[in-house]
Amino acid sequence: MSKETERTNTSERLIARAQAGDSAAISTLFRRNALALRRWAHGRLPHWARRARDTADLVQDALFQTFRNLDRFDNRGKGALQAYLRQAVMNRVRDELRRVESRATIDETPERIAALPTRQPSPFDLTLDVERQRKYKEALTTLTDDERMLVVARIEMAYTYEQLALLTNRATPDAARIAVRRAVLKVAEKMSDV
Repeated sequence: MSKETERTNTSERLIARAQAGDSAAISTLFRRNALALRRWAHGRLPHWARRARDTADLVQDALFQTFRNLDRFDNRGKGALQAYLRQAVMNRVRDELRRVESRATIDETPERIAALPTRQPSPFDLTLDVERQRKYKEALTTLTDDERMLVVARIEMAYTYEQLALLTNRATPDAARIAVRRAVLKVAEKMSDV
């Protein structure tokens, strides 16, 4: 059995135990997911919206609420919990933005309002983002399964090189770093060709 399969099985068993109320399993899942989620969420809450809460607070809240109600979580396999947690954080970021925006008072001066950063991307930015995503997805299809897993795990899921080494059966975190670098360079090259 590969380490990746073993880790997936371990995660699935941990989730099942946590859903059954095992507090040790909940603690382990919390620790496993907290760091990667904090890295991923860093900076997602704009500075202008950080009055009483920071992104780290939103992550903590998402983790606590998710693990408090883990019995309702539908485990759909590898990466499902991390995806669920990311969505929970994004929901909290949106809620916080709405809360901050609703506090704006009528007597705010036009200069103050104009000084606030725009909250919505421009149509041009949206078009660029869609185009970049299309190119990125197309470039991913040209990679091997191993390369694609490395890129997605590192870039989209913020896995550490230590985690990637375990996940992909590489001897050291440095070996995983080099493999990720090569795969990312291939993606960048393909994106510029497309």
